[in-house]
Amino acid sequence: MRKYILTIDQGTTSTRSILFDKQANIVSISQMEIEQICPNDGWVEHNPLEIWMKTYQTIENVMKQSKVTAKEIAGIAITNQRETTILWDKCSGKPIYNAVVWQSRQSQSICDKLMSDGYEQLILSKTGLVINSYFSGSKIAWLLKNVEGAYQKALDGNLRFGTIDCYLLWKLTNGKSHATDYTNASRTMIYNIYDLCWDDELLNILDIPKSLLPNVVDSNSIFGYAEALCEIDRDFKDVPIASMIGDQQASLFGQCCFEQGDAKNTYGTGCFMLMNTKKPIKNPGYGLLSTIAWGLDGKLEYALEGSVFIAGAGVQWLRDKMEFFEQSKDCEKALKGKNPSGGVYMVPAFVGLGTPYWDSDARGSIFGMTRTTTKDNIIAATIESIAYQTKDVLDAMEASSNVKINTMGVDGGACVNSYLMQFQADLLNVTLKRPICKETTALGATYICGLKVGLFESKEEVIGLHLIDSMFTSSMDSETRNKLINGWKKAVNATLMYK
Repeated sequence: MRKYILTIDQGTTSTRSILFDKQANIVSISQMEIEQICPNDGWVEHNPLEIWMKTYQTIENVMKQSKVTAKEIAGIAITNQRETTILWDKCSGKPIYNAVVWQSRQSQSICDKLMSDGYEQLILSKTGLVINSYFSGSKIAWLLKNVEGAYQKALDGNLRFGTIDCYLLWKLTNGKSHATDYTNASRTMIYNIYDLCWDDELLNILDIPKSLLPNVVDSNSIFGYAEALCEIDRDFKDVPIASMIGDQQASLFGQCCFEQGDAKNTYGTGCFMLMNTKKPIKNPGYGLLSTIAWGLDGKLEYALEGSVFIAGAGVQWLRDKMEFFEQSKDCEKALKGKNPSGGVYMVPAFVGLGTPYWDSDARGSIFGMTRTTTKDNIIAATIESIAYQTKDVLDAMEASSNVKINTMGVDGGACVNSYLMQFQADLLNVTLKRPICKETTALGATYICGLKVGLFESKEEVIGLHLIDSMFTSSMDSETRNKLINGWKKAVNATLMYK
């Protein structure tokens, strides 16, 4: 009897494979870090072959650890870092360049020209997105322009584009399936989220040949079969890949945000807040994005999204570049006392600022230091910056939707930090719900896959599996809250002035 879902969670800093049972419990998990390649200032790249190799290895690891056979697996789910862009040769399957990561800014000049040519409103009206190098479209254009022979290959129909989900699908099916789902397509800046098609006008503006592009289908489609895993277990040839969904939309589903106004915030490398709006909100303003939440069985739902570029990545910077501590968990000791930041504000604009500013030229800054400022103050300020940036996003979302958010689901690696969660609840004056299972992104993809292959019967069953670990409510007085927020706003404004 098939009773497990194998889920691939391919993120910005690591690849994980997780085996879930019928109760959505984790049976086995394997994780491997991904090398961050930064060849120039503001550039962030990954090696696609490394991503595939480590995906394969983590799958192999969970199968060995669990002693589960492929015959017992009902389906495979994929969730992924979204806008990250790969071009590969149709015949050989070899990438023509590194994967250009969503954070990367090497296509900024293309975005600058789009804005100077007056395309901002056109792109927003078709895609729900602002013009930014964050999204895949400008990355594709940059690769076609800067990799020798790429454009001609594309014209000849010998090149393929995909976000990470699409690339992994291609590898898993031995090149038999070139497809993506609505959520990943909606993050490319070339997909019309209202007409549900690759937009010919936008493709023409960016000079992207249509032959590059994958088919776009429901998030719960049967995308193909995992033939490439037959060396692990020959019965993988019969295991369907039955869900693909971008990581933030997966988290929205995993938090059971099924009703209009339901919201969640994910604390990962970046920070992403989504609110289920059911129907599309065109031109939401406030630096917010309109995006597709998911497509299931031919029915689409939409969401508002606010993006923070640097969240957990700020802690990584403290660890790897500043060498303030050896392991990320070591930063906890800096979070002691009533005011651990000591009045210091850190604005982690290492790759620009996202919602509501969308300023790619902004760079990181620290304010409020004195002779008594310590390393621990800077660590605490970096962690608190995650909460301040989230406050900016929540204010924008409430203003745009005219919906007051009273409770919000939280997930991602940093949500285990109870100091951050309490500080976040204090700043937002909102109750935060932290689930028992912190792998909410993987859970969302798992739920969709399980519903497709019959492992779960209904959304109601899924809601019953969603158990809450902790609730965080505000205990901060309004005077203190306002003083802290005003200090943050001053720091951001000063950062935006310095370029």
